[in-house]
Amino acid sequence: MKLLVDRRDAFASASDAVVSALYERGEKDDTFPRTLAKEDEATRGALKAAWARKEVRGKRREVTVVHRGANQGRLVLVGLGAREKYSAETVRRAAAEAVKALKGKGARTVAFRLAAFVTEAVDAEAAARAIVDGGTLGGYEFVKYKSTTEGGVEESTVHLGEEFARNEAAVKRAVAHEVEIAETVVWTRDLANLPADTATPERLAAEAVALGKELGLKVTVFDEEKLAEMGCGGILAVGGGSAHPPRMVVLEYAGGARRGRTVAVVGKGITFDSGGISIKPAPHMSDMKFDKSGAVAVLGILRAAATLKVPPRVVGVMCCAENLPSGTAYRPGDVVRTFNGKTIEVLNTDAEGRVVLSDGLGYVTQHYRPDEIIDLATLTGAQVVALGDDTAGLVANDEKLAQGLLAASAATGEPIWRMPLTDYHRELVKSEVGDVRNSIEIPLAGMLTAAAFLENFVGSTPWAHLDIAGAAYTTVSTRKYQPSYQNVGATGFGVRLVTRYLLDAPRA
Repeated sequence: MKLLVDRRDAFASASDAVVSALYERGEKDDTFPRTLAKEDEATRGALKAAWARKEVRGKRREVTVVHRGANQGRLVLVGLGAREKYSAETVRRAAAEAVKALKGKGARTVAFRLAAFVTEAVDAEAAARAIVDGGTLGGYEFVKYKSTTEGGVEESTVHLGEEFARNEAAVKRAVAHEVEIAETVVWTRDLANLPADTATPERLAAEAVALGKELGLKVTVFDEEKLAEMGCGGILAVGGGSAHPPRMVVLEYAGGARRGRTVAVVGKGITFDSGGISIKPAPHMSDMKFDKSGAVAVLGILRAAATLKVPPRVVGVMCCAENLPSGTAYRPGDVVRTFNGKTIEVLNTDAEGRVVLSDGLGYVTQHYRPDEIIDLATLTGAQVVALGDDTAGLVANDEKLAQGLLAASAATGEPIWRMPLTDYHRELVKSEVGDVRNSIEIPLAGMLTAAAFLENFVGSTPWAHLDIAGAAYTTVSTRKYQPSYQNVGATGFGVRLVTRYLLDAPRA
């Protein structure tokens, strides 16, 4: 989608639709809001009449479309809900709702009236960024395999009007910046949505190489022979059952600061997860094409980091394998040795994500000695049980890193919740025959024991684990509970969050 900024009032444009907004009205509030005077004038009194009939209430997710007359387009009025709960996330969702309401209805160009979305809590730049996010992501659709599609909005313009014309330069910068991030999320979603017959470990490696050439990143691909030389027994074990051999991919962005810190981002890239010998039940197994979402998010983060020239040096590691049962698959009871020398007792081949991450985390810790490590993984069903489909779990051994990620979460609307990690969880993953085991005897604290397992491979490095199992993708049944800018399929979760952290973290 093309995004523009225009000094003029939105109603002076020739757009197919003008988007405005209003707060939720009280039960006994019959006074027409003065803030909608321009909207009522543009609709020749039709809006005020609809208000009098209580057709317009301003509730969240409420979208009212009013035709303005011959050849004058439409007014799309989006409900914002209660004023006291208003935030940039409200704007994000409202913009998405407006764009979705126009899908397949002949509207190609949309004018957002910025003044309708600015308050004391959300300034002009923040509102403009949220409009970009919501409009771009809300209009997204994965269409690669469709023969026909409905037409949608192709161009959105943020109109400053007389209220914010003086802010033109700052708003243009904010919009240009956010366009890069939103377009990267769209790019990430497209890759994460690819099925397993296309998005093999080799394909993900090829995508990384192509990105490196485009943006000047150093990219190193470790194939199965090199992984064996390096002693990466974890990723080799998980990928051993597939005809598509595993890959570990390392991308390096040099950083925008002369002596900035190094941040490593490591992602789980299981291109398809059948569960291996410990095979999953058939229902919903098709969703396991999304088990690569952590690694694909790492690719998106590196793309955004290089495009926006974030201050820190960023090293991305993608741990890619396909987990299938076969005569060469790893088995329950196997013991595998990882890159940093620690051994894993395999008790469940469906707990494979932590096994591939062990090599990626161990490698980046020893080879690059980063100042911080962040891993992203669709790691456990326990995360979904604990936090639901929209909120990722955060486990961290460093307070500043944790607080920086929580602040980035608040800024981007990608929700995370910090969870504890104690010696209780660490004891549970100790093995009788090796150093750690990838599953435990009791079905408790699955998200936290997985984090306790991963902690063994980062040493004393400040580290944060993001379990994105629920937030990485949306299904037909969960879509109605999700923000309007999410669609069925991959969400690209983590790209906006970690990119914002890299831009804003106090240690930058």
